[in-house]
Amino acid sequence: MCILESFTEQVLKIIKQIPSGKVMTYGQIAQLAGSPRGARQVVRILHSMSQKHKLPWHRVINAKGEIGIADEELFFIQKMSLESEGIKFNTHRTLNLATYQYHPEETY
Repeated sequence: MCILESFTEQVLKIIKQIPSGKVMTYGQIAQLAGSPRGARQVVRILHSMSQKHKLPWHRVINAKGEIGIADEELFFIQKMSLESEGIKFNTHRTLNLATYQYHPEETY
């Protein structure tokens, strides 16, 4: 008998596989985890479980290619983390999704 993984487990698994120098969007992760409208749930999972599961939370951004964090200190940490992996920003908050977005579905 096959036990289906929960949405949360799927989200954790997907986020853990985002390679250095790449990003995924909240909505992209939600869709791959089986809930196309679950982007806000992905935000909640990242917020509550990143530290416990050692998630590369900084590699998750919004669908516009922007860092969506309002907190100035966390914004700075996320941007510096991405830049240290070779990601270049077009503007203060925005990067080119066409260049840096990771598409794990292409590897299956």
